[in-house]
Amino acid sequence: MKTLILFSKFALVTLLFTSCFAEDAFIEEYPPANISLNTLLNSYDLWYVEINQTLGYGQTPFLQKAFTMSFINGEVLANNNLVGIGSQGNGYGISIGYFDTYDMVLDVSHDYDGFYSFDVFQIDNNTIELYNPFNDTSYFLSGHQRNSFDYDFVFYDNIHYFLQEYEAWEKRYTSATGAINDFDYENYLQFLSSGNAGEFRSSQDENGLYLNNIYWDYTGIYNILDVSGNAYLKILTLDYDLYGNETFELHVINDGLIALFNPQSGTTYQFEGRGYIQYDTSESAFNVQSKALRNGKNVKLRTQKTKQKDNPRINKRTK
Repeated sequence: MKTLILFSKFALVTLLFTSCFAEDAFIEEYPPANISLNTLLNSYDLWYVEINQTLGYGQTPFLQKAFTMSFINGEVLANNNLVGIGSQGNGYGISIGYFDTYDMVLDVSHDYDGFYSFDVFQIDNNTIELYNPFNDTSYFLSGHQRNSFDYDFVFYDNIHYFLQEYEAWEKRYTSATGAINDFDYENYLQFLSSGNAGEFRSSQDENGLYLNNIYWDYTGIYNILDVSGNAYLKILTLDYDLYGNETFELHVINDGLIALFNPQSGTTYQFEGRGYIQYDTSESAFNVQSKALRNGKNVKLRTQKTKQKDNPRINKRTK
C-alpha cells in the first residue's frame, strides 16, 4: 500500500512538472527580446496596424492607409485595401517600397510617399512601436502569422472602408417581392470617406452610365452599426434629411457585390462596385482620411445635408 501511495505521489509531481514545462515551452515560441530588428520584423508574416492606439498628432501617410504591413527580404508590403484582402499578394497585399534596419532603427523608402525613419521599440512578444521622431508620433503594430490571421474580422470590422473602395455602387437587382418605396428609384450610391459616419451620394440616373456622367441627386450622411451576435451582418443607415432615413441590412456577397435588405418594405437590392480604387499612392480618387477615425470618435459631421434642388427627380421622395 505504501509503495502504491509513493508511486501515486511521484506520478502527480511528474505530471505537475510536465505541465509547467509545457507552458514554458509554449511561451518560448515567441521571438526573444534580444534578437536583431530585422529578425524581429521577419518573425511574423503580418504586422497589423493598431491605428486606434496611435499616439501623437502627426501622420505617416503609408501607415495611415495600411491595415497590415510585412517586411520580407528588404521589401515592404501592405494590405491597403479591404477588397481582395487575404488573397491579394498571397495575403501580404502589394509592394509599397523597401526597408533597411540598423540597431533598432527602421528606414522605409516608400514608392510614392518618400523616405521615413523610425525608432523601433519591442513592447512585448508580438507588439512593436514605430516612433517617427520627425512628427513625434508612435504607431503600434501587432505581429501575426498568415495561416492564423483573421482576415474576415479585419474586413467586417472596417467595412465602411470597403464601401469607399469603389467610386460608385450601381444597382443591378431589385427583388420582385417588397412594397414599392422611394428607394426603388435610386440606381447609384457613392460613399465618401470620413470615419464610421461619412457622406454618401445617391443618383436616380439610368443604369449603364460612365461614372463621370452620373448626376448625384442627393448628398447626405451614412452610418454603419454592428449587429450583436453576428459579426458578418451590419446595419446601414442613409440619412435623407427631411425625407427620413433608409435603413438596410448590409450583406457582402463578394468583394464587388453587396445586398441591401430593407426590413420595412421587404425589398432586397443588389449593388455592384464600379471604379475600384487601389490605395497604393498618397493620392487617390478620394482623399484617404485618417483611420484614427475608425472608432467614430472625434468625427466632425456636417450639420446640414445638401440636396440638389435643380433636379426635379428628387421630388419622387415623398416622405
